[in-house]
Amino acid sequence: MARVVVGLSGGVDSSVAAWLLKEQGHDVIGLFMRNWNDASPTLEDECPWIDDSRDAMMVAEQLGIPFQILDLSAAYKTRIVDYMFSEYAAGRTPNPDVLCNREIKFDLFLQNALKLGADFVATGHYVQKDSVNVDGEDFYRLLRGKDPNKDQSYFLCQLNQGQLAKAMFPIGHLQKSEVRDLATKAGLHVHNKKDSQGLCFIGKVSLPDFLQQQLKPKEGDVILIDRDAPSVLAHVQRMQEHESVDSWVRKPGLSRSEGKVLGKHKGAHFYTIGQRRGLHIGGTGLPLFVLQTDVKENIIYVGLGEDHPALLSRALEADMAGIHWVNPSALKQVLNGEKLKARIRYRQALFDCNLKMTENRQFCTFHIPQRSVTPGQFLAVYLDEELICSATIQ
Repeated sequence: MARVVVGLSGGVDSSVAAWLLKEQGHDVIGLFMRNWNDASPTLEDECPWIDDSRDAMMVAEQLGIPFQILDLSAAYKTRIVDYMFSEYAAGRTPNPDVLCNREIKFDLFLQNALKLGADFVATGHYVQKDSVNVDGEDFYRLLRGKDPNKDQSYFLCQLNQGQLAKAMFPIGHLQKSEVRDLATKAGLHVHNKKDSQGLCFIGKVSLPDFLQQQLKPKEGDVILIDRDAPSVLAHVQRMQEHESVDSWVRKPGLSRSEGKVLGKHKGAHFYTIGQRRGLHIGGTGLPLFVLQTDVKENIIYVGLGEDHPALLSRALEADMAGIHWVNPSALKQVLNGEKLKARIRYRQALFDCNLKMTENRQFCTFHIPQRSVTPGQFLAVYLDEELICSATIQ
């Protein structure tokens, strides 16, 4: 049996993961990560890390396994929080959950686990893992969780082969209801604990409140763009015609000259493409959605209805770093024309796509136009049940 360090979060998923490993006869150690260490009342009062760490410790006591608290708050601030601020300031929408898994849980946490003599680290993610042999070389595959409503493979889309080699996902083959049943069977006191919402360091505080810790409010105009605005009509025509991928990834290019001022906002960097809530403008009939933001000019462009054509895209381009291959061996299948699917946000239904790769640029084209493609978020590409690669959206 192996020595496994489990990332005990104080929730039911990681607790059942630890219980299953213990039942299988592994040498299990519980490790709680403290990722936030800020005494400012706005955040600290809402952050449940103290309660969560107490729950994690109680689970470890119930299971009879060693338990430690690992303070990664300094690295978390540098690698995740500072990154968030810089991305929002630049008008992009980051995904801290993806970065946390790549930079913290399966990097710094893994390093500390190895110092404890761990053979593997385990988490309560709803994903699965197996391996294949391609041309005499073994590769690990990251597979979707069995529960389609809880599949968390998207959040692990930036892991590499070295990280997957040391990872275990004990509950990935289970439904959420089965996990709660096992927690009850095991007598774990967290069996009916609600799932955590969002990141601990934000807690129940709204994202704008959090961002205002460093990004100051700056009043600007909210511009309403009609569906028949020239730039919108040109964008629709490009999506309908069989033009180059370069043309498909072009943004609508909205301008204030073709719209009208509808109201004021408190800072373009607080908003993201496709956002509906937080505009505080009523009387428009159909709901308003953010179509585009301009942090340089501090303008938000909005449109009426979730089907506004300026929200749709036919393709996206990966950032300069290009495509990250979770399983490098899958490239051969992609080049052979295997059918691919993708998603651009967590829990989004998978859609059919194609990868287009040149020497200097990488694109993903969609069989059906997709809504709210957002720079800074991640594209995750799947081959059947396997997440094979990902990229940051440019």
